[in-house]
Amino acid sequence: MKKSSTRRIALNVLMDVTDRGKYAGLALKDALFGMESSDAAFISALVYETLSSLKYVDFIISSFARGSVKPVIRAILRLGVCQFVLMNAPAHVVCSESVKLTEEVGKAALKGYVNGVMRNICASDLEKLPLPNDTISRLSIRYSYPEFLVREYIELYGEEFTKDMLAYDGIGMTIRAQSPYTTEELTALLDERGIYYTQGKLVPDAIKLKRGFDPMRDERFINGQLTVQSESAMLVCKLCGTHPGMLVLDACAAPGGKTAYLSMLMGNTGHIDALELYEHRVKLIENTLSRLHVANVSVMSGDASVFDPEKCDKYDVVLVDAPCSGFGVTHKMDARYKKTSEDIDELCKIQFDILSNCGRYVKPGGALIYSTCTISRRENEHVAELFLKTHDGFYVDMPDEFANNGSIGMQLFPHVHDTDGFYMVRFKRASDIL
Repeated sequence: MKKSSTRRIALNVLMDVTDRGKYAGLALKDALFGMESSDAAFISALVYETLSSLKYVDFIISSFARGSVKPVIRAILRLGVCQFVLMNAPAHVVCSESVKLTEEVGKAALKGYVNGVMRNICASDLEKLPLPNDTISRLSIRYSYPEFLVREYIELYGEEFTKDMLAYDGIGMTIRAQSPYTTEELTALLDERGIYYTQGKLVPDAIKLKRGFDPMRDERFINGQLTVQSESAMLVCKLCGTHPGMLVLDACAAPGGKTAYLSMLMGNTGHIDALELYEHRVKLIENTLSRLHVANVSVMSGDASVFDPEKCDKYDVVLVDAPCSGFGVTHKMDARYKKTSEDIDELCKIQFDILSNCGRYVKPGGALIYSTCTISRRENEHVAELFLKTHDGFYVDMPDEFANNGSIGMQLFPHVHDTDGFYMVRFKRASDIL
């Protein structure tokens, strides 16, 4: 069997996400297994760039390709437009490769059509294509976000703030050291290899990479000395305020990165119970903790929204990093196309149920942390406010170094904090002893 080209693999992954409902990260992981790093990097960049600007790419295509377009041809055009507009590939290369890909997928009869559409696109001044006059529609198309979300953001933050937030694309991959390997050793390694990076302003353990280093192929990743984790996720763990000897519950723990960092912050002492609903995600936690040599954790399967009397009043700290829309995570751009406004309302109910139940697991004087990886007032402040109104024994307990920049808790914005969009709030349970 003839080996598939890199663009054919990218095409398959793109269609897995857009036409078959798969998650981009999982589809890429399956497709890139065992592949040369240079090919894997190109495919990943092509898929992610296309998904990150999918609505704008489709707007360009619709301006030149009239009528019904077959799904596979639409996907080929999407990749071609992405390479030309977003990746600065030469026009002749884009047109030639799009035609080759059309033939490779068995649609040779449509080579002329694809060539004609791509040549017209490449020969046009795309900056002059008229976007809608309506602000919401214009920003929705230009930055590829659903209209309901753009509308919410403008109502909350204003047009200019929303535009700057949607346009921001400065976040790269972030890594950290896992003890006993240190941040100093990690930065020394990167300096020695001439790899450009910056350290996080909120969490110095966060090492933000710009280019030239594939951590997951490095021996230090494989042997558990470093791992990939966002600065915002690390900050949530810092907010937990854990210290050696504590008993902690990570209530929605997959894939295990926060559990591992919490263990590190606790000096690998005390104990953490890592809870996860789905068995296959329990395996993800176990694999993460095994690779990072974390020993003070028990991993268990269970529903965080269903009361377990054995956990009642038990924990010094409970972390609820709740299932959410994921709109704040820049590398999960496919979430933008999978969630509706009604889906958000359903998520809010789940989040509140989990938070309410897990509040029962906090011992008197203990802490309950609620976080999401999204920018959504409904999922964030509204859930937190409802929890406070219905749970008299809890109050907000945000340390001074955590800016309380919303009605309640801390909201991170990509263009302001150079992190994923993340929300976090820390509650304290009043002590029964007066």
